[in-house]
Amino acid sequence: MDERSDPITSALDPGERLLWSGKPRGGIRLRMSDALFIPFSLLWGGFAIFWEFMALTMTASAPTPIAFIFPIFGIPFVVAGLYMIVGRFFVDARQRANTSYALTNERVLIASGLFTRQTKSVSLRTLPELTLDERSDGSGTITFGASDPLAAMMTSGWRFDGRRTAAPSFEMIDDVRAVHERIRKAQRESQAT
Repeated sequence: MDERSDPITSALDPGERLLWSGKPRGGIRLRMSDALFIPFSLLWGGFAIFWEFMALTMTASAPTPIAFIFPIFGIPFVVAGLYMIVGRFFVDARQRANTSYALTNERVLIASGLFTRQTKSVSLRTLPELTLDERSDGSGTITFGASDPLAAMMTSGWRFDGRRTAAPSFEMIDDVRAVHERIRKAQRESQAT
């Protein structure tokens, strides 16, 4: 791969060594927050579609100039409902496909973005707390710093413009415990020098 097109390689400082790199798991994935968000999105979307159907039926049966406002008013709610029911899964999958993680001898790097490329860097010397969430299959998430409880309520911690709202993390990576140990080892080595 061309070094200029690889966001991780292009972000390395002179003399910085890459110790590990990876990507989050791809495809459509369910998260813990979906246990609440899926029923909410179905209620929202269902009501919005019902509203739009009733508004269109009313407009067809009694065409008056004011009646055309109701179907137009419902369109943004239907679009938002369809995004919450279906679209957000595809946006999340695309976001993860555009995300790369790296551990160097000096820092942790997270390169991501839907529309623009953003590279987040956390120094190993000042690395806040590490939280390891491991699943039974060995995959999981390593979070750098305290998690915002409100960000956990969001589907994936991503805003609509593709930027993170939650603490930086290596999300949905394979062999998460081994990566966690590498980070801790690199952190000890960086603090010893």
